[in-house]
Amino acid sequence: MTRHLMTRRAVLLGGAALLGLHFALAAFSQAPATPLKVQHFDKVKGYLNPYFVQNWMLFAPDPLADDRGVLARARCRDGSVTEYHDVTTAYVREAQESRFFPSRMSRLVSAPMQSINATDPLLDRLREKHKDDVAKGGGKDGADKVRLMPEERAAQHNAVRFLARYSLTQMPGACGGDPERVQIRMYVRELPPWSQRNAPAKAGKDTVRVQDFDWLKAGELR
Repeated sequence: MTRHLMTRRAVLLGGAALLGLHFALAAFSQAPATPLKVQHFDKVKGYLNPYFVQNWMLFAPDPLADDRGVLARARCRDGSVTEYHDVTTAYVREAQESRFFPSRMSRLVSAPMQSINATDPLLDRLREKHKDDVAKGGGKDGADKVRLMPEERAAQHNAVRFLARYSLTQMPGACGGDPERVQIRMYVRELPPWSQRNAPAKAGKDTVRVQDFDWLKAGELR
């Protein structure tokens, strides 16, 4: 009996120690940057990924302001073009059907969608100031155009290529499995304020922005 109690106590203590270590590592990952964190962060991140990643939105959620998605179509070698394929719905449904261990693919796809039109805030202020200066000087040409830096253009290009590559994996039967080119379309549907989310929908009130990107060679994406 004594041995049984000692074994049980050892198991409880060991479990408590492991649980405490887990919470300590989770807290460490969210701590301010220090030399110690920089030195050990990769190891801690390797432990937390993919199922224990910390996200403070759980405690201070910021409701989504829009609904984004990707459509894709392929151009076949005979010149024909397929219908648009809904790339987004499949992985969103898969994530929603597995609450405990959801697929991380949604993050891999949503991140490029966010970065396509993301720009540096400081550069945005400088561009806005330049546009105002041009307008004050009576000029118009180029005043409304956003001139991206090479790094910004490269980031957008890489994001589009990733989405196109992923889209190809989601429509393997397009053009008999041998498409020549692929084109993606990103749509952004603006959502009403959180206080109005449950209000009856009003016809014609949805604002949807559509952005089509250039055709990319399928062979260069694989």
